[in-house]
Amino acid sequence: MQILSRGIKRGLNVTWELGIKVVLPAYIIVSLLNYTPVIKWLSSLLEPMMHLIGLPGQAALPLILGALVSFYAAIGALVPLGFDAKELTIMAAFILCAHDIPIESVISKKSGSRVSSLIIIRLLAAVGMAMFVNYIL
Repeated sequence: MQILSRGIKRGLNVTWELGIKVVLPAYIIVSLLNYTPVIKWLSSLLEPMMHLIGLPGQAALPLILGALVSFYAAIGALVPLGFDAKELTIMAAFILCAHDIPIESVISKKSGSRVSSLIIIRLLAAVGMAMFVNYIL
């Protein structure tokens, strides 16, 4: 019984930390931005670059959040924008390669890695993976 109680407490803590503190605010902010010209402006600005990987311009926001904040912020931004299965798969491939870059850069720097090289390699890998997934789908 003690194991079950401890598991429930930890599960609720993780739900609070990720779901309530990260996913929900990202979801709400992106939902609100849908009612302003911000998403359309960002989409039109980044449409040419997003088109290279088979995504609409509005996909830039979840990709940026995934790269700079976390997987969970990207998930919160994906839901209100209404992407199809192919677009979600392409974005998942991109975020898989380039996520949490600021946090992982600090960790890499402490281990003696060249942070600038790491960031460039991860972003190029993310774009390459997204292009590959777009091609095969």
